Amino acid sequence: MLNNLGLEHYLVLSAILFAIGLYGTLAKRNAIIILMCIELMLNAVNITLVAFSRYVTPELLTGQIFAIFVIIVAAAEIAMGVAIILAIYRGIESIDATKINLMKW
Repeated sequence: MLNNLGLEHYLVLSAILFAIGLYGTLAKRNAIIILMCIELMLNAVNITLVAFSRYVTPELLTGQIFAIFVIIVAAAEIAMGVAIILAIYRGIESIDATKINLMKW
């Protein structure tokens, strides 16, 4: 069953996940949802990296190594993002992205 899947299938799945993440990032106002959608986009990139690595150069593990680096960066991004959101929530008691204007004078 899995042998019938080609590179195109993985790329279509990745494009759909990236589009959903992009829509959520641009359309939602909740900061936690925005962070989750950014994670969804990063996972779509990971699928693309691993799929290209498997179908273009199966003997090398470059796509998997890059995917591990993306996962590490995503974990650091989420840790910092949640810390920033918690700090903002303590100050203004809202995580609505449209109400966060701390940088304005």
